[in-house]
Amino acid sequence: MSLDLWLEIETPPMEIEPSDAIFVRRDGKTVEISRAEWDRLHPGDDPVAISRDPTNVYGDNITHNVTKMAIEADLYFLWHPDEHGINHASEMIPKLRVGIKKLKDNPDHMKTFNPSNGWGNYEDLLRFAEGVLDACELNPEAKVRTWA
Repeated sequence: MSLDLWLEIETPPMEIEPSDAIFVRRDGKTVEISRAEWDRLHPGDDPVAISRDPTNVYGDNITHNVTKMAIEADLYFLWHPDEHGINHASEMIPKLRVGIKKLKDNPDHMKTFNPSNGWGNYEDLLRFAEGVLDACELNPEAKVRTWA
């Protein structure tokens, strides 16, 4: 299971061009692979094509296996932003900065919360939080949506 988080705007900024990107789940996260890698892993099968909603300006997910670390870094609000009065991206920016600082200031301690099954780790949570922060700073008026 994972936390899916996306930012949504009311009006898309422009027409979105079709993409040949292929995304798969690997080690508890979504990663992009090439068509050649897809064909090697799934000979004779075509990937499923999904249309992207142009009002979604950002989306990412992270495994639930890092929730203990997220709690320790004060980032668990990302799992349930509405319970913390967060509706828009701008409202997450200060909390994200605090959580990222806690992660970066204490990497050895935070890594003690790495899950033993290998699905998710310190680097994944840091990458996720920094990506969300970047997207929030670019789209401060976007609505925050999650599926946990």
